[in-house]
Amino acid sequence: MRWQDLRRSSNVEDRRGMSGGGKVAIGGIGMIIVLAIGLLTGQDPSEILGNLQGTGQSEQVQSRPPGPRPDDRTADFVTAVLGSTEDVWTNIYAANDAQYVKPKLQIFEDATQSGCGGASSAMGPFYCPADQKVYIDLSFCDLLRDRFKAPGDFAVAYVVAHEVGHHVQNLMGISDQLQQQRGRISETEYNKLSVKLELQADFLAGVWANHAQEMANILEPGDLESALKAANAIGDDKLQQESQGRVVPDAFTHGTSEQRMYWFKKGFETGDLNQGKFDDIQ
Repeated sequence: MRWQDLRRSSNVEDRRGMSGGGKVAIGGIGMIIVLAIGLLTGQDPSEILGNLQGTGQSEQVQSRPPGPRPDDRTADFVTAVLGSTEDVWTNIYAANDAQYVKPKLQIFEDATQSGCGGASSAMGPFYCPADQKVYIDLSFCDLLRDRFKAPGDFAVAYVVAHEVGHHVQNLMGISDQLQQQRGRISETEYNKLSVKLELQADFLAGVWANHAQEMANILEPGDLESALKAANAIGDDKLQQESQGRVVPDAFTHGTSEQRMYWFKKGFETGDLNQGKFDDIQ
């Protein structure tokens, strides 16, 4: 991915090396993996946290040690991708006579406090609508490459763009509409709506990639394949099969691997928001 010349966002909070939040205690390495990938796609962390134990409430007080860090390049890359999403969505909103409200992105290490509650690195990247921030521990990028066989910068860019897609949904009021259905419909029906939300965020990530390519020629050979490998790796069917040895469609909350790849590709190929309306997602 050609990202070195992209504008760096000024909306990044670098909390690496700072204490805070307390670690979230969860049981079993399999559950850690499922949570990490599940929240990669932006599932409401407060919903997940309700099932977790030991979330601390301490503030971030420890100063970051001076000097370079091994993950400085990744931090710079994530900042550049966020800047690209800002440029793309600002243009799209302007074309529709609207103003884009930019999200913040917090880079943290091990644990942090968000507007949705405490968070740990085991949760993976997520978007919190309460404070309109994307949260990411950069160690997840290594997990994506090594554990889930989705190497390359563009796989990480897809993750960031997906979380920003949740921010766009929040601005559009779609997230609120979904939350209003909680408790009013069955868990199975609510999960179906959650799947639609996640697939639309994949579509919006594809829309970003389409416009970013037109604006800055960011793609290199193999980049799209890299993003599709990431989308394939985080399908509910694949994760369930790996973690519990069977697939339970009624428990899907993010969509199958095939669905995730389809909607990202559709967003990229069309670049047209009208092609991925919430009611049309399936």
